[in-house]
Amino acid sequence: MKLLALGDIVGIRTVDYLERELWSLRSRLGADCVVANGENADDIHGLSSTQANRLLDAGVDLLTTGNHVWGKRDLIPLLEEESRVLRPANYPPTAPGSGWAIVPAGSWRMLAINVMGNVFMDSLADPFDTVEKILDRNAGSYDFAMLDIHAEATAEKLALARAFDGRIAVIFGTHTHVQTADEGILPRGSGYITDLGMCGTANGILGTDADAVIRKFRTHMPQRFLPADGPLRLSGALFTLDSSFRVTAVERISLSCTSAGQTTKK
Repeated sequence: MKLLALGDIVGIRTVDYLERELWSLRSRLGADCVVANGENADDIHGLSSTQANRLLDAGVDLLTTGNHVWGKRDLIPLLEEESRVLRPANYPPTAPGSGWAIVPAGSWRMLAINVMGNVFMDSLADPFDTVEKILDRNAGSYDFAMLDIHAEATAEKLALARAFDGRIAVIFGTHTHVQTADEGILPRGSGYITDLGMCGTANGILGTDADAVIRKFRTHMPQRFLPADGPLRLSGALFTLDSSFRVTAVERISLSCTSAGQTTKK
């Protein structure tokens, strides 16, 4: 079984592209399941219910989020109704939606977990304790587990990965929009990459119009951030699992999208 994890989706233009091309990409990569972080899909400022539903219809099997999950108020009813859209599990239990779900991944049952780091981020419940409780609660009811760690600090992502190595098969980080080159299999068998990167324009700064970001740094005044123009790039990782639900390979994915709507592997 192959699971394709896509990094933070930035901008409606990227949603448009995935709507046209994701099923073809799934076929070319042999992906049985696609997970994507969608919290910047509505032109950086969150994930609307419209863009979430478009991505689910386009071939994304599960959407995770992070610190921008509350950017679009109309997502809240969908978080309550749609198990395939997660918010970080370490928000208070009174928050709308859920931070975990058991969803199909090919013919298997995948326990998907979404947590947010605390270092340089909002102070939420301990992500280690949160993941531990979710695993305990769902023991025996899934075939393998997957974890999206939406966090700023590399050390925090690595610490969570090492803490759950061998218990969670697929572990990846999101949030920084910069793909890391440390994909591989940890000592106890978990597939891991510190950050998937992003799906968005290769120009700008982290997918955002560069001039606005530079003005923000130089003036410290509020700016309106919009997606940058330019060619799109899809970043993520492809995890291969064997029949015993163990990861046998992790391949870093970086695809340059041509004007013809095709993708070229880099």
